[in-house]
Amino acid sequence: MLRYDIAAGLTLAAIAIPEQMATARLAGFPPQIGFFAFLAGSFSFAAFGSNRFLSSGADSTIAPIFAGALALLATRGTPQFMALASFLALLVGGILVLGFLLRAGWVADLLSVPVTTGFLTGISIHIFISQLPALIGLPSVEGSEFYRVAEMAKHWREANPAAIAIGLGSLATIIIGEKISPKLPAALIALAGAAFAVRYFHLEERGVAVLGKVSTEFPHPRFPEIAPADIPQIVGLAIIIAMVIMVQTAATSRSFPDEEGRAPDVDRDYLGVGAGCVMAGLVGAFAVDASPPRTAIVTATGGRSQLSSIVAALVIAALLLFGASLLEHVPNAALAGVLMFIAARIFRLHVMRDIFAKTRGEFALVALTMAAVVALPVQNGVSLSILASLLHGVWTTTRSRLITFARLPGSSVWWPCASSGAEPYGERLEGVLVAAFQAPLSFLNAYGFQSDLREAIEEKPKLVVLEASNIVEIDYTAAGILRQAIEDCRAAGADFAIARFESVRAHEALTRFGVMKTLGEGRLFRSVDEATKALAPDAVASKITAPTLLARKSRAFRPPSASA
Repeated sequence: MLRYDIAAGLTLAAIAIPEQMATARLAGFPPQIGFFAFLAGSFSFAAFGSNRFLSSGADSTIAPIFAGALALLATRGTPQFMALASFLALLVGGILVLGFLLRAGWVADLLSVPVTTGFLTGISIHIFISQLPALIGLPSVEGSEFYRVAEMAKHWREANPAAIAIGLGSLATIIIGEKISPKLPAALIALAGAAFAVRYFHLEERGVAVLGKVSTEFPHPRFPEIAPADIPQIVGLAIIIAMVIMVQTAATSRSFPDEEGRAPDVDRDYLGVGAGCVMAGLVGAFAVDASPPRTAIVTATGGRSQLSSIVAALVIAALLLFGASLLEHVPNAALAGVLMFIAARIFRLHVMRDIFAKTRGEFALVALTMAAVVALPVQNGVSLSILASLLHGVWTTTRSRLITFARLPGSSVWWPCASSGAEPYGERLEGVLVAAFQAPLSFLNAYGFQSDLREAIEEKPKLVVLEASNIVEIDYTAAGILRQAIEDCRAAGADFAIARFESVRAHEALTRFGVMKTLGEGRLFRSVDEATKALAPDAVASKITAPTLLARKSRAFRPPSASA
């Protein structure tokens, strides 16, 4: 295992060196701070995390979020800005550790794929706009994205041809290297080539900006000092950053499991990344995150354990101690090229095309999220993205409606009613209504359930059977409405039964909320057929050739044959 981990660690270091420098620059920090973040993330995750391959460190997904938000409180690069970022890292780490203690892995499921796609697309546009001045040799500009674009449009004639050549050359080198092999350290080659070009052709004299002297002093752990008035503003930002980290950590852990078929321990991975954030905050760096691309490099190069990340961290520490002078002539335009490549990699055009082709409604969610992240302050755009995802989930739940079931001829199978032209699609029992609700029953949809059932019993059935196989959860509000629905049916002269009530949690809720007492003895069955035979044994079957009112509300589909 040792030789595999050493080889993977060396490759990871070659990939991480330019990426961590570029991400630190994106966050408004000196390049060595990116290395400190990688050291903190790597060692902490190796000690506390679960996944054997996951790489933790400075990440370009969260850097624009906290950098943009903190820039409203302090000027980028100042001691105050750096102290705020370190304090933010401590808060984020604390939230992630709390997520581990509360087993909050489910939080990662709150962002849907369309919302995540729109969010990442907006972040990639942020990165592109923020790095374009460095790529073309113009001074960086603070302000909204629209203001930055307007300022660049005013001064485009002042662009530096040498910086453009360096930036585009670096970007082309990375793209070509990635095409040849993802294992090739193309970004490191691009930075080395750019630094050589700057020195050989004396490009600093032509106005090409470089990193300059890189500090080799390792920081001493200490608690960052900030003004108490800034704490309330940072707490909300910490929650947003922590949620984004949770989503990305869970996605990374699930995409690269330790063993095929074994569920990842996402909660334990929260602890590993959270410990990395705490350590990063104590050494004067910023919050760290799980990195899907770097984790993919570890698995692709044969890494077997977290020793790969430790080897990479030791290589970077050695670079800081003995080779920092090699970084002095790295041009900012080359780092901008690295970030441009990262922005292109998280711009999920193929996912957007797929969503657009299959669901225009959810593509609108992609567009809304992307526009919010770009047009608003980043933290506000991300907050709106999270809210949009939650509202979308709520809206999806509220769309659940009561549907009717028909029995497949010659069988004991009851299936949702559907129409196929004039062809018979099932049979019903005279005086029997079999209906189903295909979602958890909660305050979000219980009133719609009640309305649909009241409309259904206007046909005066003698027996109503609720097929409840998909009702896996019932809350207090829904339980009260279900009790009322049972009483409404009995007041209308119909008996009421529940069939296929399989959820243990929902069954406990019915008992706890008193629904079982209202339902009465002998009214809970293991199948619809069992319920109809027990409570309506003499009901006559008849074929149906048109959907009922309730079936017309649901999406129709052809049921399988009785033999199936």
